[in-house]
Parts: sequence; C-alpha cells; structure tokens
Amino acid sequence: MSVASEERREEVRAEAKWVRISPRKARLVTDHIRGRSVPEARTVLAFTTRAAAREIEKVLKSAVANAEANHGLFGDDLRVSAAYVDEGPTIKRWRARARGRAARIRKRTCHITIKLAPAAEQPETRARSAEASAQEKPKRGPRRTAAPAPTTPGMEAAAEKPKPKRAPRKKKEETAS
Repeated sequence: MSVASEERREEVRAEAKWVRISPRKARLVTDHIRGRSVPEARTVLAFTTRAAAREIEKVLKSAVANAEANHGLFGDDLRVSAAYVDEGPTIKRWRARARGRAARIRKRTCHITIKLAPAAEQPETRARSAEASAQEKPKRGPRRTAAPAPTTPGMEAAAEKPKPKRAPRKKKEETAS
C-alpha cells in the first residue's frame, strides 16, 4: 500500500446532504475552520453568528464521533484537513406578482463535507509563529523620518506663513417696501 492510501484511511469524514442553506452562505463559515484543530474550530463555530455555523457544527461533531467510534482516534487531537460545501438541488417555487404574473423563488440547498485528519505535530500558536517570523526578517524596512526642511529662501517664508482665512459672506440686506 502506498503512503497516500494510508493517509486517506486515517482521514475521517462526515457529510450532511440537502441542508436548506445557500451554499454561498455556508462557504463563508467553512472558510473560517479549514486547517484548524477541532477544539479551535468548535470555538470559532460557537461564536459565529451566521445560521450556517449551527449546521456546520453538527457535521463537525458527527465527524469527530465517526473518528472516535470507528477509528479509535481522540477528537481533540484531530484537525480539519478539508471543509467544503457543494451545491445541492434547488427547490423552485412561485410567488404571485402584479397583473397576473409570477416570480420564481429559488430555495437553494447544499451538501456540507468535513474531513478530519490526525494532527502531525502540536500546532504552534499564532503568537509563537509571529515571534519566529519577526526574528527571521522584518516585513518592511524602518520608517522614514520627516522630509528635511526646504533650503531655498523663498520656500522657507512660504512654509512658515499661515494661510489667510476667508472673509465671511455678506448677508443680503433686506429692503423695506
């Protein structure tokens, strides 16, 4: 057996089909948990206010349960290796409109898939990785100082002289008739 097939065998997945949420809205949430550890993904989903987060949390719990029951893995040692949302069938309905017309209503569905894999090593915290990258090389050069003062005599006078304020507008005088 090749290494790729062994890796696939360790990968655990769970899928929810025909979920009544638009795939576009569900993808916004799955993007937040992809690549994270299971405890971190649970925390992110718990504090996400979108309705899709509840459905994705159910799929994540199912994937963890599959890993623990079928493969003997510990749920907190897993990471989300893949999380994606496919488009499901669209339910089509009609709504009456003015002058005897009808408007189509598309109720979209989606299929949510989450794949879990054992974490290869303990993931570094973001703070540690930020410190390590800062020590390697700076992201940008040092800040530049302010530009030197102008050297020509005419420019110095113009730079020091404040701008004159505009005169207030004159009110129109009322004429007595």
